Amino acid sequence: MKRLAIGLSDFKELIEKDFYYFDKTSFIDEVVKDGAKVKLFARPRRFGKTLNMSMLKYFFDITKADENRKLFKNLYIEKTESFKEQGQYPVIFLSLKDLKTTTWEEMEKDIKSTVASLFSEYKYLLNDLDKFDTVTFENIIMKNTNVEDLKEALKFLTKILYEKYNKKVVVLIDEYDAPLVSAYHNDYYDKAKDFFKTFYSTVLKDNVYLQMGVMTGIIRVIKAGIFSDLNNLSTYTILSDDYTDSYGLTEEEVIKSLKDYGMEYEISNVKDWYDGYKFGNSEVYNPWSILNFLRFKELRAYWVDTSGNDLINDVLKVTTKNVIIALEKLFNGEGLRQNISGTSDLSKILSADEIWELMLFSGYLTIEEKIDQDNYILRLPNKEVKTLFRKTFIETYIARGSKLSFLMESLRENRIEDYEENLQEVLLTSVSYNDTRRGNEAFYHGLIMGMGLYLEGEYITKSNIESGLGRYDFVIEPKNKSKRAYIMEFKSTDSVDKLEEVSKEALQQIENKKYDISLKQNGVKDITYMGIAFYGKQIKISYKSE
Repeated sequence: MKRLAIGLSDFKELIEKDFYYFDKTSFIDEVVKDGAKVKLFARPRRFGKTLNMSMLKYFFDITKADENRKLFKNLYIEKTESFKEQGQYPVIFLSLKDLKTTTWEEMEKDIKSTVASLFSEYKYLLNDLDKFDTVTFENIIMKNTNVEDLKEALKFLTKILYEKYNKKVVVLIDEYDAPLVSAYHNDYYDKAKDFFKTFYSTVLKDNVYLQMGVMTGIIRVIKAGIFSDLNNLSTYTILSDDYTDSYGLTEEEVIKSLKDYGMEYEISNVKDWYDGYKFGNSEVYNPWSILNFLRFKELRAYWVDTSGNDLINDVLKVTTKNVIIALEKLFNGEGLRQNISGTSDLSKILSADEIWELMLFSGYLTIEEKIDQDNYILRLPNKEVKTLFRKTFIETYIARGSKLSFLMESLRENRIEDYEENLQEVLLTSVSYNDTRRGNEAFYHGLIMGMGLYLEGEYITKSNIESGLGRYDFVIEPKNKSKRAYIMEFKSTDSVDKLEEVSKEALQQIENKKYDISLKQNGVKDITYMGIAFYGKQIKISYKSE
């Protein structure tokens, strides 16, 4: 059996060292036939973006055309008309995946280093440059230019490559959004946007030396903001009907790989764990997880354990009550109807206002159904992502090492005094003052929900559902109706002295509004009613059990 290339994104190394390869060279054929001058492919991380870009680099590159031609022997592209384009163009391949810094000053230094490193690959061009271009080239390599002057660096490189080969240039920019996401996280987004907007547009728009531009990223591009100057850009996202099989693995490819490694009997389990993504009209599997499963032969979360979960972590920290309710639906296997318009700029899509689009394009959600042009039903794609949500949500609200198991066991066994004591300890040891100030009921709601996920499998959690004469805050309903259910009503107070009084008011509300009707209709007989009052990090629970 061939070795598995986990984490290897260099196409040449993968082929020459005879690693197992899913033939994706039909992607090259589509790119060649696609008339768009500049293309952007938005896909989740670890779905093969960099490997596909590397493949394009070795295919088009004029400098080692004969050597690179051998890499494509017996692959799909070799049998197509598009193969005549092999080795025909100078290529610039720039990856921005490592441009992640905490300040704009650090980003400036890293931009200089990244561009200098790129230009170093073309030092052989110095022999053909005039005096003026030589000075410009050497200053870039020596990092003697300021960042503002680097805005046109890529266009300058296309010019001198064109003059060398008398051929237009293919420009490949991988992970265009990595520095922008970093800038957003660290509060210098506007400065980064101003630089990269020009950095991209000068090389990709109205550039007489450009044959074709290809960009990749995670987040969907929009007309305003970073790409407003690029009127020649075609965007292919997971919503598009083109290039649907170019990223991720089809079921046919997965079944073949399982057979090749003697594990075809696992297809059903593999489907539950790693399938579920819908790109256009194609259903695809997560390639990173499939490769790891083939290697380790164990069904577990692989993709979600890689770096890059910062986006989802940030989202969960700023949740509103409506977001928490929506997340509960997802956890319970329900679909979530959302408008996915793509009209926001990058800074807005990274905020809590539009997290569903962010989670969809990042691979944490998938499309269950398209309702109309902008409205979709979203859901969690598979067991692997559900595992991430459960783990991350709990850890967002409850620090590692907390007494979560004791807390939830006390609830399950209806020891409410112990539950109150353990919950109080969690608040005192694991929660920030900033989380609880200003009576943030949504935070408490998320906290209780996060802990409720610990009971997943035995219970279903529900928020703000109509029952009786109103809407309850939170219910933990057993799947086995002979077990006990819990109804919780949350209230915050502006005084520690009012905690007990307010908790009793919350308990009374449950009874007055008959929130237990739905549970009783579902056949649940044993119910505990809990009024929970919060003041900062302090709580009081009043309860009644039937």
